[in-house]
Amino acid sequence: MPRRTRFDHKEDGRLLDPGVPSPRPKDAATLILIRVAPLTRKTDVLVGKRSSRHAFMPDKYVFPGGRVEAFDGRVPAANELHHRSEAQLAVQTRRRARAFALTAIRETFEETGLIVGVDKPSPKGALPADWHPYFERGAVPDLHGLRFVGRAITPPYRPKRFDARFFMANADDVLIDDRPPEDGAELSDLQWVDLETAMGFDLPSVTRFMIGEIGERVANPSAQPKPAFLRWTNSGHQMTRIF
Repeated sequence: MPRRTRFDHKEDGRLLDPGVPSPRPKDAATLILIRVAPLTRKTDVLVGKRSSRHAFMPDKYVFPGGRVEAFDGRVPAANELHHRSEAQLAVQTRRRARAFALTAIRETFEETGLIVGVDKPSPKGALPADWHPYFERGAVPDLHGLRFVGRAITPPYRPKRFDARFFMANADDVLIDDRPPEDGAELSDLQWVDLETAMGFDLPSVTRFMIGEIGERVANPSAQPKPAFLRWTNSGHQMTRIF
C-alpha cells in the first residue's frame, strides 16, 4: 500500500481520493485592507463571510479577492506597483505583475463596494465589460499603495485550487472615500475588526497566517519582511520567502 501523506487528507482529517486528478491551480489575488489608529497603533482589518453556497471555503471569513481574468492586466492605472513588489510578483509566473494587483482592486470593489483608486475621469478607449461598474464611479485604479505580502497555493486534490497573491494596503491611503463596505452575493457580514478579534473568527489557515504577517508588518514598519510563499511538497507543507 502506498505511503499516506498530508495530501491524502482534508483539513478536517477525512481522506481524499488520490485517484481523482488534482486540478491545476488558477491565479487569484486578494487585498488585505487595514486601518491603523494613529495614537494607539491598534490595527483593524476588513473581513467578510463567504456564502454557504460556495464549493471553496463556504462560511469561512476571508479577505476580498478572486480569480485573475485575462483582461485584468490590460486595464489602465493612475500609478503602477512599487518596483520591489513588481519584481517579487514576477517570480515563477508568466503573468504580468500588475494583473494581480488589478484583480485585487476589481474583486474588492465587486465584493465590498469599496473603491481603491484615485478620483479621475475614466480613460478613453475600450475597457473590459467587467470593469465598467468600477469606472462608472469616476475612479481610476492606483496600484502604488498596494504591497505584495504573500503567496499561497491550495494543496493538491482539492476540488478547486488557487495560486493566490496577497496584497496589503492602508485603507486611509488607497480608498477613494470613506464609504462603508456593503454586503453582497460573494461576501456578507463585512466588518472592520482588530487583528486579535479576527483570529477568533472561523478562518481558513492561510487567512490566519496572513493576519499574522500583517501584525508583524504593523508592529515593525521599517522591517520590510519578504513575502511568504506557502505551498505543498511530497514531504508536506513548506514556507519560504520570496527574495
